[in-house]
Amino acid sequence: MNGFIPLHKEAGMTSFDCVAAVRKLAHQKRVGHGGTLDPDVDGVLPICLGVATKLVDRLQTMPKTYTGEITLGFATDTEDLSGKEIDRQRLTVPFTALAIDQAMASFQGAYDQTPPLYSAVRVNGKHLYEYARAGETVTRPTRTVHVYHFDRTSAPVFNEETGEQTFSFTAQVAKGTYIRTLASDLGQRLGVPAVMSQLTRQASGGFQLAESVTLADLAAAPLTDFVRPIQAVFADMPIEDLTPAAWTRVQHGNYLRLTRPATDGNELFLRYGGDIQAIYRYETQTGTWRATQMLLHETTGKEAE
Repeated sequence: MNGFIPLHKEAGMTSFDCVAAVRKLAHQKRVGHGGTLDPDVDGVLPICLGVATKLVDRLQTMPKTYTGEITLGFATDTEDLSGKEIDRQRLTVPFTALAIDQAMASFQGAYDQTPPLYSAVRVNGKHLYEYARAGETVTRPTRTVHVYHFDRTSAPVFNEETGEQTFSFTAQVAKGTYIRTLASDLGQRLGVPAVMSQLTRQASGGFQLAESVTLADLAAAPLTDFVRPIQAVFADMPIEDLTPAAWTRVQHGNYLRLTRPATDGNELFLRYGGDIQAIYRYETQTGTWRATQMLLHETTGKEAE
């Protein structure tokens, strides 16, 4: 089985839990996902089956959209509510909506972000969370991420008793951006500790939450009812149907000359026997199409070993 399933991951499950459940339902080992969601976060988790697992990197280049809640006034070691409180600064005067909006707008575009200590980022071959759990000190790498938009979506609510202020938000970001760190960094710009108090991923890999299905849905009907074909997910990618002679060349990794207009770097899917077999890229210098990625190698749909 090859293709994608837009899964609605429930809070309380890991992304791997979801993959393991789909493997059991699909009766196949080759199942992956298109971008980890923390256990406490719910929302869209693209599931990849068969040769679609080779396209995970392409899925992850698509923007991700989130909705959630940020609380000002305290911080945790995980930057969300699952962690231990490490800082608290009681607010005596709430921030104005304008002050919050201006601070949020300052993150739009590229900014340097240091991932949370409790994350899967690797340093010297180990995940950061492994250092955290062992109580070991490690320098976290700072990297440039991209925020397309980061906007407040509710009136800020101030709790005089706790000295906390909470509001809802929406954010669209590029690959590698940690939303809980974005919330924490917002607090720093405002001069107070902050935490991401709730998060839902609304869109990922081109899928929207409204079209996603639950594990219960998958268990109640044939899995094939929910699998999206590769070409449907990458609808903007043109498709070239191969002749038997061209398919023979593709099987050997050879270049192709196709009678279609193209500019340098253009890509397309090559289809044969009803299956997407490969992705080729056009080279202006040679006037040929060259292999970028091989997907299937038999017209029966058998996955490449």
